[in-house]
Amino acid sequence: MQSLAVNLTIPIPEDHILISKVELADLKEQAVAGRYWTLKDIEVRTGYRGPWIKDNILYNPKFRKVLDVEQGGFVYYPRSSGEKWTFLASKMTEFLEFHFKDIFKAL
Repeated sequence: MQSLAVNLTIPIPEDHILISKVELADLKEQAVAGRYWTLKDIEVRTGYRGPWIKDNILYNPKFRKVLDVEQGGFVYYPRSSGEKWTFLASKMTEFLEFHFKDIFKAL
């Protein structure tokens, strides 16, 4: 069998860099660290509307006891009309990733 050894140079544009997957994961994690999200942010990130998120995640008793700040969680549930939902972005990201199967199993 024949083989060919090639020395190849690929130019990388000045406005690009190469990083490892581990570094990329770290950067993504840092992007949400210390940030708060609104319900609108959750809608954008999941692609689902507020009513669906409330019915299937936020008001689901199985998840609420983990999420609700009153029970040691990381989601502020509005107590009155006009108040906004508030989510600790880093923890909500972890929750959505970890519980993906559980959220959609219940449907």
